Amino acid sequence: MAAKEAMPLLTPHKLGRFDLSHRVVLAPLTRCRSYGSVPQPHAALYYSQRATKGGLLITEATDVSVTAKGYPETPGIWTQEQVEAWKPIVDAVHRKGALFFCQIWHVGRVSTNDYQPDGKAPISSTDKQITPDPRNSYSSGIAYSKPRRLQIEEIPAIVDDFRRAARNAIEAGFDGVEIHGAHGYLLEQFMKDSSNDRTDDYGGSLENRCRFAVEVIDAIVREVGADRVGIRLSPFVDYMDCYDSDPHALGTYMVQQLNKHQGFLYCHMVEPRMAIVDGRRQIPHGLLPFRKAFNGTFIAAGGYDRDEGNKVIANEYADLVAYGRLFLANPDLPKRFELGAPLNEYDRTTFYTQDPVVGYTDYPFLDSSIAE
Repeated sequence: MAAKEAMPLLTPHKLGRFDLSHRVVLAPLTRCRSYGSVPQPHAALYYSQRATKGGLLITEATDVSVTAKGYPETPGIWTQEQVEAWKPIVDAVHRKGALFFCQIWHVGRVSTNDYQPDGKAPISSTDKQITPDPRNSYSSGIAYSKPRRLQIEEIPAIVDDFRRAARNAIEAGFDGVEIHGAHGYLLEQFMKDSSNDRTDDYGGSLENRCRFAVEVIDAIVREVGADRVGIRLSPFVDYMDCYDSDPHALGTYMVQQLNKHQGFLYCHMVEPRMAIVDGRRQIPHGLLPFRKAFNGTFIAAGGYDRDEGNKVIANEYADLVAYGRLFLANPDLPKRFELGAPLNEYDRTTFYTQDPVVGYTDYPFLDSSIAE
């Protein structure tokens, strides 16, 4: 009898120097359970529950500095205390044989004075305030504070915050870092023309608007090596008042900048918003030009399930697929995909709560005896 053909999502992939045993990636997910900006022991259980031999996990977005925060109890990686707190979490994931990347971010204007040191204004590319978006399950009802436009001479220090965070991540034991260049946070506030109204070297032309993001990428590559760096981009997404008049040109330009770094590890891109076709939500599959242009591993994200994930791997549309809510609610997601087993439903109401167990480490495994 012929051997059963392996499911595309469960085939191995060479990620630069790393060997993956499957292509189901834990997407970065803000969980708001790092009290006082310090990662907590319960995170070791949360991440190791989702770790498999040869799997890739990406952390929740991690603050690069004291001004980077815009959500309650997000972790940081700018102090030695934070670095030391990450080490046992990274060790727990590595003991399972998984790879672990730290996603680093600065939220920019997606913040309030309450989160900022001395109650100052959040920093951004602009002084334009975000209008509340009822579609955003976290921020509906939040009034983001009016930001302060960064002066050109302040920008190098922010670039250096990202560089230091990347170095700290490697010191904490992470296999690499993912730069958060998506979803309306600081890098996108510079990149997209809806939120960048500058007239200096960091505004106006596409090259100028991308300059800050490119400087961050260059600094991190110099610090830790291109083979340890990935980036998340969302040129099509209009989150947090960040949209671009030519997302295709933006995505293409950024991929070209990544390709300038020999061995740049991966490009993680978010699909355009779901389209309704014949009454059903469908993934628009708008990322192919970027996948074709990028020299490294390409990760697709945005509403994928098992069947869609298998399809895009089989069609070589993506190398890896990142799963967020499904992985959050199913710590053994690769195993469930393999067996075609039913999935736990996720509970949206506990995504961003601060409980160290409920909605965090209490989602059941298929075999509850392995919930360790």
